[in-house]
Amino acid sequence: MQQGRRKVLGMALLGMLDPLMAATPCPAGAAVAAMPAALKRTLDRELAAIVANPACELASLSVLAIRDGRIAYEAQFGRRSIGVNGLSDKPVDAHTLFRIASISKMMTTLGLMRLVEEGKVNLDADVSGYLGFSLRNPHFPDQPILLRHLLTHTSSLRDEAGYSWGADTALKDVLVPGSRLYGEGKMWAANAGPSAYFTYCNLGWGVIGTLMEKVSGERFDRLMRRLLIEPLGLHAGYNPSELPASDIANIATLYRKRTVDTEVWDANGPWIAQADDYSSKPPAPPPGIERYVVGANATPFSPTGGLRISARDMGSVMRMLMNGGVHDCRRILQQATLDRMFARQWTYQEAMSGKGANGDSLDGLFNCWGLGNEQFPDDPAKRTRLVEGGGFAAVGHLGDAYGLMSVFAADLKKRNGMIALVGGTSTDPLAYKGAYSSLARFQEQILTAMHRGAILVRA
Repeated sequence: MQQGRRKVLGMALLGMLDPLMAATPCPAGAAVAAMPAALKRTLDRELAAIVANPACELASLSVLAIRDGRIAYEAQFGRRSIGVNGLSDKPVDAHTLFRIASISKMMTTLGLMRLVEEGKVNLDADVSGYLGFSLRNPHFPDQPILLRHLLTHTSSLRDEAGYSWGADTALKDVLVPGSRLYGEGKMWAANAGPSAYFTYCNLGWGVIGTLMEKVSGERFDRLMRRLLIEPLGLHAGYNPSELPASDIANIATLYRKRTVDTEVWDANGPWIAQADDYSSKPPAPPPGIERYVVGANATPFSPTGGLRISARDMGSVMRMLMNGGVHDCRRILQQATLDRMFARQWTYQEAMSGKGANGDSLDGLFNCWGLGNEQFPDDPAKRTRLVEGGGFAAVGHLGDAYGLMSVFAADLKKRNGMIALVGGTSTDPLAYKGAYSSLARFQEQILTAMHRGAILVRA
């Protein structure tokens, strides 16, 4: 998510099996639940009307709903590429990849938790020991920063000095006082030390990705391919230049309707590409990649927001979580690890008893947090409801960048979930506010339509 609102164990030795290849009970039942054609047509029409709503037109939409652990509905609308200069429009399909923004943080965390299972990192260890340099808030020099702090946005790091640098920059040169790129030290909170205050921070995931490189000796994008993407059989990646040509050709360009010469949203303006426009040339590798030093700075691959993946493949991730870490009879993560990851770590508390609030909720957007995941209790008083009328509490993540708005929300116990990827809007989402939550109104409408039409409905 952009700054502010935009902003297992085991060895394949001595006859021991790799945990991924060990025999694992398969979840019962087919992967797809049949949906009557009439019900599907009704839901298709409802979602198509949301996409075409002149109050906030959507450039593209790809959705998937899971009921009882099985795919109950998926559909796509709009254009992954809007033709200009003689080029034709290209529609979204089930295999279209989107840059999913901050949902990438949760995916990065899943890879990290595999390293936790391997014993390579400890959630409650000082991250300095992994990074190879001292990571300390200079205003609170005696307080260590733990990996848990980074995962819960309570590290005291801030995004004000930026959160992405080129391959020729080492994070220690930015984060360590006195280093050449430290500047005014705006990356550190002066009023709250580690664990004291929640502030959503993209920079924390740049540190996490760099730490993952340091302990594994592998470049972040390729490490995530080994830890998560290949075991799940996903068409996905944090480095689009290394994707197969067929996947590159099916990446959604992200758009906004705005004025041509400013960044101001304008519903009467043209659709203008904001990111991932590969209509004329394929994605280039990150600049300076030939000089890349593993473990120095993973931000060129954006552990915070740079995963390209389809809604269908995100559904594979969601079903793995619902199946206790098992995918296609292969164990990816232990159930205990997932329980740990999705256990509540932070809950927003307003100012009381003379004390200030314990975090910045960004106008109610953030209320509860696990390890690398947001949590959505079904509480109308806190405006945390995802669907109209309630009835769907979930964990997951949101994403917002370059015009894209994304939702990954799952009730892991009931094994119901929804994914929605919007590839651009004609109206500023902050000006098209939700009626009962801190989401945009079109997000409320999409999730409510799928909840009623694909999860609550019974054939």
